[in-house]
Amino acid sequence: MIDSKSPTLIVDSEHPRVQAFAAAGADGADDDRDRAIKLYYAVRDGIRYDPYDLDLTPQGLRASRTLELGRAWCVPKAVLLAASCRVLGIPAKVGFADVKNHLSTKRLRERMGTDVFYWHGYTAIQLGGTWVKATPAFNIELCQRFRIEPLEFDGLADSIYHPVDLEGRKHMEYLKFRGEFDDVPLEEMLATYTSKYRPATYESTGADFDRDVDLETGSY
Repeated sequence: MIDSKSPTLIVDSEHPRVQAFAAAGADGADDDRDRAIKLYYAVRDGIRYDPYDLDLTPQGLRASRTLELGRAWCVPKAVLLAASCRVLGIPAKVGFADVKNHLSTKRLRERMGTDVFYWHGYTAIQLGGTWVKATPAFNIELCQRFRIEPLEFDGLADSIYHPVDLEGRKHMEYLKFRGEFDDVPLEEMLATYTSKYRPATYESTGADFDRDVDLETGSY
């Protein structure tokens, strides 16, 4: 039976690589809330955000694959956090929202043809009988370069993106919450992507996202 504590096709919490990551990430924590907090930061900063060269297959979205690559976009990073929580018996789901992201790279905007990110991923974690949202997508170095306040997570309040950056410019606008799921609803996501995005969005570019961020922010 699939539930918010069990492995799924994509949230592969049974994989030895994921289990080792969860054990190391939560080492020294005293309770589930502390474990979830430590896992959040392990995913946020241990896996670099990279929205290029998307692999929209179950294999490409799995937590174990993200750990293998060390880089990922928002959905597989959310999957990794959910899987890591499940390893430790903490109920977790993968949540989704449509957001308007005002800060991205020129290459990404041209490929997508829009600044709306459909099915943006976050993690919903049950702690103390309450479900809280955690968004581990943007690693701290990326936030510093884009002048975005890094998202923190205390296990008590929802951790979702700020509407403005540190300069007061528009950053992230939540347009629609799509729900929270025990596994990634990949068919629904693909249907939306096909209708909303240009085909080039999924083509491999071989481009360096960090390099493009440097060009975008003038930090090269």
